[in-house]
Amino acid sequence: MKKIWDYIKRFFSAIKQYVSPVFIMLLVASFTLWYIAKLNYNYTTELDVKVKIGNQKFEVPCVVEGKGTNLFGYVISTSRLNIPLEELEYTVICEVTQLGDDTNNHEKLHLQSESLKNAISIRLSDINIRSVVSIPDIEVPKGLKR
Repeated sequence: MKKIWDYIKRFFSAIKQYVSPVFIMLLVASFTLWYIAKLNYNYTTELDVKVKIGNQKFEVPCVVEGKGTNLFGYVISTSRLNIPLEELEYTVICEVTQLGDDTNNHEKLHLQSESLKNAISIRLSDINIRSVVSIPDIEVPKGLKR
C-alpha cells in the first residue's frame, strides 16, 4: 500500500509542472456536479435488498426502478427491512434427507414472491420494486403457529 501511495505522490508532483492545481480542482468539481446531475435520472437495476424475517437475515435480489439519488441512498445504507412473518404468504415444505439408516425431516418456509414484493414495496416507498428475482427458503421460526 505504501508503494502505491508513493507512486501517486510522485505522479502528482511530476504532473504539477504541466497542469495547474486550479485546473485539477475545477476538473474534480465539474465531475462531481455532473455525477450529481446524473443522479436525478430514473434508473432500472438489480439490487440486493437486505431483509430480516423473524430472526433470519438474508438478501433478496430484486429488479428495482427509481431515481438515482434514492437508489444511491439505499445502496450506501446498511439498514435491514424488518418484515413480520404474519404479513407474508408462505407454504411449509418438508425436506427429507436420508443418510444410511437415519432419516431426517426438516421443515422450511417457501415465501410467495408476490407477498414479499408487496412487503418490501411498502417499506421502500421511494423505490419501485418491479420483481423479486429469487427467494431463499427460510427455516421455520420457533413457536410458529400453523
